[in-house]
Amino acid sequence: MPGHRSITEAEKLAEAKLGGIPIRHDQMAVVANIYRAASAVRQHLENSVLRGVDLTWTAFVVLWVVWIWGESETRHVAEEAGISKGTLTGVARTLEGRGLIRRADHPSDGRLVLLSLTEEGQQLMQRVFPAFNEEEAFVTDQLSDEECRTVADGLRRVVLQVESSGEERRQALLGGAAPAPRRSGRRRKA
Repeated sequence: MPGHRSITEAEKLAEAKLGGIPIRHDQMAVVANIYRAASAVRQHLENSVLRGVDLTWTAFVVLWVVWIWGESETRHVAEEAGISKGTLTGVARTLEGRGLIRRADHPSDGRLVLLSLTEEGQQLMQRVFPAFNEEEAFVTDQLSDEECRTVADGLRRVVLQVESSGEERRQALLGGAAPAPRRSGRRRKA
């Protein structure tokens, strides 16, 4: 269970709290439900299929990217997986230690590193992905095939909006300034 409150209860509480504030409720609900759905699906898959093969969600996504795209530069794998290069370094080392990924120097640029699946990594993905897909079917079981296509198309358009116009929007919101560096949430000691 993703949280101790139901999605319906959370929506009612938000409506009560925000009732007097002029906001776009439908758009808020879409973004909130994207997050809640992603968290619920991730947790379900980590606790079912991925736990059995000792993989985290992030490790699985890295394996998926390299499996689908083939040998790739680490910067491209990190971008496709939606993680930082630093996070990828740790995940790749773990996967390499397990014999699932091979790291190699780029043939023409020694600063770059390439990742590829080992034979064991290929076999793992061929074995695990059908079970992973069965759970994808499970979590979407209340949707018809047509509804699945509609949801997938809508989410694809959300991603395309951010990819095509997000940087321009960020620049406008920040007045052209660079975003502030990320913080851990901890405050510096005085």
